[in-house]
Amino acid sequence: MWGFESLRPHQFPRAEKPARKRFLEGKTSDMQIVETSSEGLKRAYTLTIDAKDIEARIDREIKRIAPQVRMPGFRPGKVPANLVKKMHGEALHADVLNTTIRESVDGLISGRQLRPALQPKVELSEGYEPGKNAELAIELEVLPDIVAPSIEGLKLEKLTVPVTDAQVDEAVANIAKSQKSYTDAPKTKKAADGDQLIIDFTGKLDGVEFEGGKAEDAPLVLGSGQFIPGFEDQLVGVKAGDEKVITVTFPADYPAENLKGQEATFDIVVKAVKVEGETKADEDFAKALGLESLDKLKELLRGQLEQETAGLTRTAMKRSLLDILAADHNFPVPPTMVEAEFEQIWNQLQQEAAREADPEAAMKEIEAEKDDYRRIAERRVRLGLLLSEIGQANGVEVSQQEMRMLIQQAAQQYRPEDRQRFVDYVAQDAMAQAQLRAPLYEDKVVDFLFDKAEVTEREVTREEIEAAIEADEAPAADAKPAKKPAAKKEAKAPAEKAEKPAKEAAPKKEAAPKKEAAPKKEAAPKKEAAPKKAAADKPAAKKAPAKK
Repeated sequence: MWGFESLRPHQFPRAEKPARKRFLEGKTSDMQIVETSSEGLKRAYTLTIDAKDIEARIDREIKRIAPQVRMPGFRPGKVPANLVKKMHGEALHADVLNTTIRESVDGLISGRQLRPALQPKVELSEGYEPGKNAELAIELEVLPDIVAPSIEGLKLEKLTVPVTDAQVDEAVANIAKSQKSYTDAPKTKKAADGDQLIIDFTGKLDGVEFEGGKAEDAPLVLGSGQFIPGFEDQLVGVKAGDEKVITVTFPADYPAENLKGQEATFDIVVKAVKVEGETKADEDFAKALGLESLDKLKELLRGQLEQETAGLTRTAMKRSLLDILAADHNFPVPPTMVEAEFEQIWNQLQQEAAREADPEAAMKEIEAEKDDYRRIAERRVRLGLLLSEIGQANGVEVSQQEMRMLIQQAAQQYRPEDRQRFVDYVAQDAMAQAQLRAPLYEDKVVDFLFDKAEVTEREVTREEIEAAIEADEAPAADAKPAKKPAAKKEAKAPAEKAEKPAKEAAPKKEAAPKKEAAPKKEAAPKKEAAPKKAAADKPAAKKAPAKK
């Protein structure tokens, strides 16, 4: 972010950008540049913009907009320039200063052939006022000089997993098992855990019905934990036709404010008791799923299994590739990029730890290995920069059509009325574009290297390839934690998700629907099926800017 957020553009049409001036060593006719620090990848400069240049730009802007200004007593286009300046001088000055600073920083970067790792920090000196020279303090980190490695003689092993008929049959059986069916039990049957009840219920607080506490023909499987604690337990032993009043206490963390911790009664009418029936994986079952035959169901499941195993094959092969690249490169990386990557890893680990049975113990375990995760972040950034350099050296690109598709896909996470706003935001923000482009660019570079490598195939079982991936999640000896903490899940690299734009510019996501105060308890958030460790071999998502 710029260091002069208080400045705001005025309401008039923006002036066209003047042609970029060629920046000579240290000085131009209207600007002085002094390098104040050069340590490692860090650079610092003071840049002084002559007050006369700012005033000249303001005068040009006044002449440009004067024909558009309307003022009582003057014909259109005839308002004197001095009156325009008197009326709009403050806004004009702020806009011109913003534009001049932006162009000056861009000129410094291009003139010195710098490649910033992230947005430079720019601060306007305190006490600046119109009529004085504008002195800027500029700090940035540059990308290291990286020589794209030779890709000749690259050798990789491709682990493949065949999908067997037995695996397909097992998948069919699992679907059938998940599609539970229930049949009416004899009227004398007393309900037990695992049986399904069809009930009407009416909830009351102090004898008065409360909103959301009533339902008819509600299915409830005893022992499922679907309703609040104590509700299901009191229905064990009921029969069809029974009426019963039960008393329960709502949990202290129940979503409905008026019910938290409250004792309530429920009038229950048991309409039916059902027992679980066996679902056979046959032709009728397949047709009930909307498919033409059992063979068609097996065909679809085989395709899904093959897609899953292909993903495992690619993951294992990619990790082997990145191990090879990491072993031969140990160039310095910008600390700010490493810190940003570490923060993403750390935030993910904290979220995972918070969902563990003992969050405090889980946090202690990951805290003990914080330095390991920082090394993982450094490795990711280094690999990301290296892949970017390889891609640039070999002409790998993300097309405009592919970029448009990425933006449209990312826009779907927002409410329909905010999607165009998101698209417009990305169109104007180069950093947001880079964040969206990075995962696809990385995949394209990896695919390019796969095509160039000498690949040998080896058939393994699913268990073997999963074990290989687990073992290689932190392949760098100095980045692998001593042991796996309970809360340590896959810390997703930025490349795996589209990041939200800056808070002030990003449209808000759609709010979740408001829950009704029914006796159902709130479901715990579902964990993603991710690898169990924070992988050290996923490159950071931020793609290095192209050389100028």
